[in-house]
Amino acid sequence: MKDKIFGVLQRVGRSFMLPIALLPIAGLFLGIGSSFTNPTTIATYGLGKIIYEGGLLYSILEIMSKTGSVVFDNLALLFAIGVAIGMAKREKEVAALSSAIAFLIMNTAISALININGGVESLAPNTTASVLGITTLQMGVFGGIIVGLGVAALHNRFYKIQLPTVLSFFGGTRFVPIISSVVFLLVGVVMFFAWPIVQSGIASLGRLVLKSGYAGTWIYGIIERALIPFGLHHVFYMPFWQTELGGSMVIDGVTVLGAQNIFFAELASKSTEVFSVSATRFMSGKFPFMIFGLPAAALAMYKTARFDKKQKVGGLLLSAALTSMLTGITEPIEFTFLFVAPLIYGVHCVLAGLSYMLMHILNVGVGMTFSGGIIDLTLFGILQGNRKTNWIWIVIVGLIYAVVYYFLFMFLIKKLNLKTPGRESDDEETKLYTRKDVEARKQSGKSSSDITSALILKGLGEKQNITDLDCCATRLRVTVKDESKVSRALLNQSGASGVIIKGNGIQVVYGPKVSVIKSHLEDFLESPKAERLDEILSGDTETAPSTDEVKSSPGGKQVVLFAPVKGFAVPLEKIKDEAFSKRILGEGAAIEPSEGRLYAPCDATVDSVFDTKHAVNLLTDDGLEILLHIGIDTVKLDGKHFEAHVKNGQRVKKGDLLITFDIEKIKGAGYDTTTPMVICNPEITESVLGFKYGEISAGDEFFSVKI
Repeated sequence: MKDKIFGVLQRVGRSFMLPIALLPIAGLFLGIGSSFTNPTTIATYGLGKIIYEGGLLYSILEIMSKTGSVVFDNLALLFAIGVAIGMAKREKEVAALSSAIAFLIMNTAISALININGGVESLAPNTTASVLGITTLQMGVFGGIIVGLGVAALHNRFYKIQLPTVLSFFGGTRFVPIISSVVFLLVGVVMFFAWPIVQSGIASLGRLVLKSGYAGTWIYGIIERALIPFGLHHVFYMPFWQTELGGSMVIDGVTVLGAQNIFFAELASKSTEVFSVSATRFMSGKFPFMIFGLPAAALAMYKTARFDKKQKVGGLLLSAALTSMLTGITEPIEFTFLFVAPLIYGVHCVLAGLSYMLMHILNVGVGMTFSGGIIDLTLFGILQGNRKTNWIWIVIVGLIYAVVYYFLFMFLIKKLNLKTPGRESDDEETKLYTRKDVEARKQSGKSSSDITSALILKGLGEKQNITDLDCCATRLRVTVKDESKVSRALLNQSGASGVIIKGNGIQVVYGPKVSVIKSHLEDFLESPKAERLDEILSGDTETAPSTDEVKSSPGGKQVVLFAPVKGFAVPLEKIKDEAFSKRILGEGAAIEPSEGRLYAPCDATVDSVFDTKHAVNLLTDDGLEILLHIGIDTVKLDGKHFEAHVKNGQRVKKGDLLITFDIEKIKGAGYDTTTPMVICNPEITESVLGFKYGEISAGDEFFSVKI
C-alpha cells in the first residue's frame, strides 16, 4: 500500500512539470517587460531617451510584460490541463479537453451559487477571485489540481467504456467530457460549501509557517532538497509557491495567494518598492548553492580525480557545473553525490537549508520561475536593483559557499575514499549519474516477468526500435523501425508460440495471457530496467521463463466441445491468418458464422473477455484453455459491432450466450468473420479428434479433446 501511494505521488509530481515548464518563458517575458517599463529602472539606468510611454520599444516591452503576466494569472487552468495530461494513461488529448471543460463548469457552478446566496458581499473579504471572467472562490492552483486529478481518474476509468447500441456514439473517449461535466458540476456545488472551511485551515497553516521564522525556512530548505531523489520535491514546494500556504497579499487591489504568485504580481506592479521577503524566502535560497556551491563541489571532484582521467572527467564536470550555474538544473551533480556517497548528499541538504535561512535573515527578495541559476538572478535580482532585492548578498554568501563546498567535499572525498567521477577503477565507466541510475540501483532485483519482458524487448531490437505496442486476444502486435533487428529465437525463448513478421509489423503469439504480458512489458519499458537488458538477461537465457502455469491433467478423459455459433464449419487451414492456420495458437477448428450470437461450447469459467469484445477465453474444470475469436483482425474495430454478455470470472454453462455481434457491419468494414475455436494449452492434451465440418448449428457436437 505504501509503495502504491508513493508511486501515485511520484506521478502527481511529474504531472506538475508540464505547467511548471511554462514558467521560465513566461517569467522571461514578464521579467524583461516589467523591468524596463518600471519608472525606477528607467531612471536608474538613464534609459528615458529610448524607453518612454508611447514609444515603440516601450510598447514592445509592455506587450512582453502583459503576455508573461497572463500565464501567471491563469495558472489554475494550466494546472488543470497539465495535471490531467500527466496523469492520463492514454488518449491524453481527450483528458486535456475534458479538464478545461470541467474547470469552467466547476467555477461557473460556484459563481451561480455565490449569486444565489447574496453575491460577493455576503462572503468573507478576499475569498473570491475572477477566473477567466467568472467570479468564483479564491482556490488558486488547488482548484486546477483538483480538476486535473479528478478528470484524470474519470478518464482512466471510462475512456474505453462501451454503451448500449442506441447510445454507442457517446461511448469511449466521447464519454469522458460528458461524465467530467456532470461530476464537476456536483464538485462545484460541494466546493462552494466545503472550500471556505479548507481555505480557513490553509490560511491558519500558512500563518503558522510564516511565524516559524528562520528555523522554519531552514527546515523547508532541507526537506525540499531531501525529496529530490524521490521525485517528490514538486509535490512539497508547489503548495508554498502557488497557494495560501506560502502567504497572501493584496497587490494593486487584488488578493494574490502563494509565494511565487506574490513575487510576480509585485514584479508586474509599478508601485512595488521592495519585494516581499516573506514570499521569496521559499525561493531565494537556491541561488547561492546552485550558482556557487555545486560548481565548487564539481571542482573538488575534478581536483581529486586520477591524473589519467582528469581530461575526460573535466569535460563532464564543466558541463554539469555550467548547467547548474546558468539554469539551476543540478541533477547531474546531485545524483552523482547520491549514487556514490549518500552521506555527501545529506551534508548538501543541510547546507542547502542553511542557504535558504541566510537569504531570509539577510532580507534577499529575489524570486524565480523554475530554479536558481544566473539567468533568473539577472532578471529578477540584478535588473530590479539592489534596493528592491538585496541581490548582492547572494554573491557574498555564494562566494563563501563556494569555499565551504570546495574544501568540505575535497576533505570528504579523500577521507572516505569516495569513488567520485575520475576515481573509479579502470574497468568502470567514468560518468556522472542521473535519477535513472539511482532508481535502477533500487530496482536491481529480477523477477520472472522482468526476464520475459527483457527477452521480448531484446528480441524486438530493443526499446529504440519500437514505435507502437498493442495486443489482441492472443498476440502482441508491435510496429518496429527496422525488422532486420527482430530475433525470432529470442522471442520464442520468451515463451511465444510463434512469430509472424510482415514488414515492420510484428506479431508475437502468446495465447490468452498476452494482455498480462503486454502490461508487464509496458511497465518494463517505462522503468530504468529497459536500459539494462544484458544485465537482466545474464545467466537467464538458457530456458524461457514460463508465461503460463502448466496445469495437471486428470488423465484418460475425453471432453466433447459443442459448436459455439451457427454457420459452416471449416478446418483451421482455411483461415487467412498464420497464427490459426499453422496452429501456432493450438489445435481446433473454425466456423463461418451465419448468425451473430456466440455461445459457450461447454461448462466453463470465463477467464477473460478482451476489452474489444471480439474474443473470449474460457477455462474448463478439466484445465482446458479455450479461445473463441470472432473474425480475423477484428481487434482493430476497437469493440464496434460487438457486445459482451459475460464478464471475467463468471461461471457459464454450455449454450449460455457469451457475445453478440453484427455480421453485416463487420463484413462491411472489410473484416472476415470466420470464428476459430482453439485449445491454447496443448501440453495437457493427448489428441484433438472427431471434427464435424460443413453446415452446423450452435450446440451441435463440434470436436473432442482427449486429455
